[in-house]
Parts: sequence; C-alpha cells; structure tokens
Amino acid sequence: MGTTDPCNENIITIDGPAGAGKSTIARLVAKRLGYEYLDTGAIYRGITYFLSGRSIRPSEGGNIAHALEECTISIEKGRVFIDGVDVSDKIRSPEIDLAVSAYSALHTVRSFLLQIQKRAASGRKMVAEGRDMGSEVFPEAPIKFYLDASLEERATRRWRELNAKGVNITLEEVRKQVQRRDQLDSEREFSPLRVPEDAHIIDTSKRSPEEVVNVILAVIEDQRAC
Repeated sequence: MGTTDPCNENIITIDGPAGAGKSTIARLVAKRLGYEYLDTGAIYRGITYFLSGRSIRPSEGGNIAHALEECTISIEKGRVFIDGVDVSDKIRSPEIDLAVSAYSALHTVRSFLLQIQKRAASGRKMVAEGRDMGSEVFPEAPIKFYLDASLEERATRRWRELNAKGVNITLEEVRKQVQRRDQLDSEREFSPLRVPEDAHIIDTSKRSPEEVVNVILAVIEDQRAC
C-alpha cells in the first residue's frame, strides 16, 4: 500500500457503478462510525440539473465554464442546494439519470467539483461515496471499498426506487439506462469508473445493506488494528 496522506487519514471511500448500493451503504457506515457522509453523486446530479436547466449542452464547453463561475453548490445534512435552493428531489429524476454521465465526463465539470469535494472533507471524518473517490479525489485514503452487483440486480433496485417515487417506467427501460450509464462512466476520458488501487471489492448482489455494512466495518476494524 502507498504512503497515506495525513490529511486524508479519516477518509473512507466507497466507489462503484450505479445501483450497487453505494449511497445506502455509505450512509449506514457513516452513521455507525459517527462520521459525516459525502454524496458526490448528488453533487454531479446537482450540476447536471443546473446546466441542463439553463439549456447548456455538454458540447458547449465555453458556456459551461462561464456558467459554473456563477454556480454555488453545497450539501447540508444530506440535501443538495444550488444557489441556495434545495434541489434534492429534482436531481433524482430519470431525465437527470440519462444526462448526468455526459456532464460528469467533462474535464471542466470534474475540475470544478474536485476542489469542492476536497474542501468538503478537509479536516473531517468522512465517508466519501461516488465513482472516483478512491481513484482520483482521495487516492491516499487509507481505507477504500468498491461495491459491485450484477446488472439485473442493480437495474431492479433502481426500478423499485423509481416506482416508489411514482415514476412510471418499465424494468427493461431502467436496465437499458443503467447499462448505458455503466458504459459512459467506464469509457469517459477523465476519471473513468475503475476499481481503486488497494480497494476491498464487495459484491452486494445477494447481501442486504446491513450485511454489507458489517463486512465493511469488519474490514475497517482489522485494517486499523494492523
């Protein structure tokens, strides 16, 4: 294992593809440890909502850079705020699901949010969840996890989540969306989805959230004991 940055000694990263259970697991782990929770996926969704709401397409690099200069994004108690407005529910729509990968792949967007994420975790005990937490944002974090699950399981979870919110969409449509998201996240030029070096890989397909949390906590306890 590489040398640990003292500034990141209290950072635990949890990465993985859409629907692997990262958000649920990260929240539970943070609660059990008494840590704060950093939902970076929500930050990217917030930026996607902001830019698409201004009708700025991913191809409009200059306009994006200019717009981001005027954007204030923050997370407070698990809620996402854009320019002081709570957009937490709006960023979970199927439309944002389809658009977020294209905006997230942009170097301008990732550079803008990289510093926001680092500042959010500075000096805090934090469980940071996303797609490049252990590989790019906090590569020196001493404890890293990568959660995965089968495509069918991840699509089913997402479908149930959307149905619970009253979104009328078929399981097959969701499966195609998740599959497309996987492709975009893995093939993007900047900070693609990948397993971070030294990460503990956990398949969540046949495990309950509580079971996954217990596995993670056991790994943390063992690693800290060493």
